[in-house]
Amino acid sequence: MQYNKKSVEDIDVSGKKVIARCDFNVPLKDGKITDENRLVAALPTIKKLIADGGKVILCSHLGKPKGEPKPELSLAPVAVRLSELLGQEVKFAADPEVVGPNAKAAAEAMKDGEVILLENTRYRAEETKNGEAFSKELASLCDVYVNDAFGTAHRAHCSNVGVTQYVDTAAVGYLMQKEIDFLGNAVNNPVRPFVAILGGAKVADKLNVISNLLEKCDTLIIGGGMAFTFLKAEGKEIGSSLVDDTKLDYCREMLAKAEKLGKKILLPVDAAVAAAFPSPIDAEIEVKNVSADAIPADMMGLDIGTESAKMFAEAVKSAKTVVWNGPMGVFENPVLAKGTIEVAKALAETDATTIIGGGDSAAAVNQLGFGDKMTHISTGGGASLEFLEGKELPGVAAANDR
Repeated sequence: MQYNKKSVEDIDVSGKKVIARCDFNVPLKDGKITDENRLVAALPTIKKLIADGGKVILCSHLGKPKGEPKPELSLAPVAVRLSELLGQEVKFAADPEVVGPNAKAAAEAMKDGEVILLENTRYRAEETKNGEAFSKELASLCDVYVNDAFGTAHRAHCSNVGVTQYVDTAAVGYLMQKEIDFLGNAVNNPVRPFVAILGGAKVADKLNVISNLLEKCDTLIIGGGMAFTFLKAEGKEIGSSLVDDTKLDYCREMLAKAEKLGKKILLPVDAAVAAAFPSPIDAEIEVKNVSADAIPADMMGLDIGTESAKMFAEAVKSAKTVVWNGPMGVFENPVLAKGTIEVAKALAETDATTIIGGGDSAAAVNQLGFGDKMTHISTGGGASLEFLEGKELPGVAAANDR
């Protein structure tokens, strides 16, 4: 999908009430935020709206309260931390019904440049069903709507889609804009050569991604657990490695499709194998490197091997655009993270535009210390996958076109 949406740069918010839907779905432990990356990521959009004289009403979901006002999933701690990060008070509207007397009174009394935060939008059961009443209640608080929550862009909820039907102006924030520019437009209109790298455990999760990216990329690299289904489809011995026998025909179809389109699919030529999956996941484990077509019957592949890592790194060197989604092995284990590390290193050293689809690959890149070397790391797991599948994302589509 090619998108050209109104952004915070295109709208006038001076003296107007603006609802900004952010992604404040942060991990909490005993009421304390343990990872505030998402709060920090939202600051540029919030600061822009404040600087432009908007009356800023922030909203977000947190966890899955399933329509109940669960105190442990309140956004109250987020208001406290945002106040510190912004250097000004973020007033918390503590209404279990989200748009209640506190929110209405606070919104009514706001001055230009002030900020309030509404309670967890998922305290309302209708939020995830895109109910009309709650959408209208949210819209009644504001003149302008800005969506900066890419993580929920693949869902049609009240606070990211429904509300836009009842406001005149709906734009995207800086984070959303960046996701659209990189994940959407760079994939659809890439500077070539374009190399896509897919990993992760299951082929089933990536069926549409594989098919869509094959049409767009020049080379498709497949690693992670899903590679073994492809290797078995080619008739190779994969031992006791993870495999999805129901997808063997699909893998053969994709290999044939690549040949027909003149695209390269690179599969591992060797693997790091062990007798069993590590338990716990980061336990010490003895591995050996074997050829990908001769994995012993009682061994399973848990990472790409040393030759595969070299081959994949080489393929990235000449690329101009690289998209990576899914680790090359069980990266949570230091012994089985080598393949993922080598690929991350290759991406860190290339001059190409490097785009990391969210979820596990984003976690891997950040944990391994390569985060600042990538052009773009997506903030959405499911949303980035659906973008790579070429699907329309309801949360993006709902914003006004330029």
